[in-house]
Amino acid sequence: MKKISHVILALVLAMVFACPVLAEGVMSYQDFVAAELDAEITVETYIQAKQGWWENNGVGNATFYTQNEEGAYFLYNMPCSYEEWELLTPGTKIRVTGYKAEWAGEVEIVDATFEILDKFIAEAKDVTALLGSEELVNYQNQFVAFKGMTVEAAGKDAEGNDVAFLYNWDGSGSEGNDLYFNVSVNGATYTFTVESYLTGAGTEVYEAVKALKIGDVIDMEGFLYWYEGVNPHITSVVLAAE
Repeated sequence: MKKISHVILALVLAMVFACPVLAEGVMSYQDFVAAELDAEITVETYIQAKQGWWENNGVGNATFYTQNEEGAYFLYNMPCSYEEWELLTPGTKIRVTGYKAEWAGEVEIVDATFEILDKFIAEAKDVTALLGSEELVNYQNQFVAFKGMTVEAAGKDAEGNDVAFLYNWDGSGSEGNDLYFNVSVNGATYTFTVESYLTGAGTEVYEAVKALKIGDVIDMEGFLYWYEGVNPHITSVVLAAE
């Protein structure tokens, strides 16, 4: 009987520690995923990266990648003063109330308000093996890693030569615009992006992608953004160790 009691106690404790305790009215990530579009939601999550801040008709707005122990949330165009923007450093925990929305496959939270609670920084999860699978979308907006991927031609330059990256998806841009580049693994090729609002010209990752050569094997980290399919926003690129 004592052994059975100990087993039951161990199971109960495991369940308690496996499931974070949520404040009243705060949704779990699973509840967020299950919620209908346009539903009002409240979640607690941690800032991982700040995409940009701007004013619209005198009101500050900002966009963030955020994540907690269960999953990730993209906060789009959230009202935020510049003073608040400076306080919302990576690792800051916030409680967010807004509405679940979707744009071109990217699930996000809009029309949000927030309050600052605590701090947490996510570690990059290696999802290389999930590329091409239906499971990958379950990690949308999370901080992730891709390992051992080969740089492929992204397009051609004015002279018709293959190049490793393009300014904008179609090559129509110039310095300061988004960078698009192709990488492959296990016979499949994917397009990744250095998003200029998040990591623009002069940042380490922006310059690293500009220096890539077709055939380079690289490791990457970034946020698993979605646009008509997987479209990671890459924040780090290094040559893979041999």
